[in-house]
Amino acid sequence: MRNLMYAYIGIVDAVNLRIGRLVMYGIFVLMGILLWSSISKTFFLPSLWTLEMAQFVMVGYYILGGPYSIQLGSNVRMDLLYGEWSVRKKAWVDLATVLLLIFYLCVLLYGAVSSTAYSLGYWGSEPFSFLAGIVTGAEEVGRLERSPTAWRPYIWPIKIVMIIGMFLMILQCFSEFLKDVLRLKGEDI
Repeated sequence: MRNLMYAYIGIVDAVNLRIGRLVMYGIFVLMGILLWSSISKTFFLPSLWTLEMAQFVMVGYYILGGPYSIQLGSNVRMDLLYGEWSVRKKAWVDLATVLLLIFYLCVLLYGAVSSTAYSLGYWGSEPFSFLAGIVTGAEEVGRLERSPTAWRPYIWPIKIVMIIGMFLMILQCFSEFLKDVLRLKGEDI
């Protein structure tokens, strides 16, 4: 069982490390979009797509970078008390809080799946089976949701990014949970 835990931790941490390292360069994409927005507004006709695209890039940057942030422990924490605790006490507190985080992320994932199904033209009450049907070819995409702005981009791509990000965060939280279990057993991780 211990080897299985280490294997899971290794695989999930490696995947989220690579994705996080790649996604962190998204800040340069965001800066380029906003720079173009400023230049086009100053010297040319304003671009319709820039601000909304910047929002989409920021969502991807934040959501896909979240698991990497959790892995590094760079998320916000109240260090006033936490910093002075022993490794064992930190592991107990982290064990409890990561379970709450997993519950919260599961709720967010359900909402993201429902919202994505809606953006793909599904108005029923079974969003998971609808998305599974799209993947297997059993379901067809309906009327695609578009943004109400002048640019009117499709919304489903960013919603799929949200699903992937939430799923990766849940996997990373389980990895952190297993690390805390191993710390409580006296193992050095």
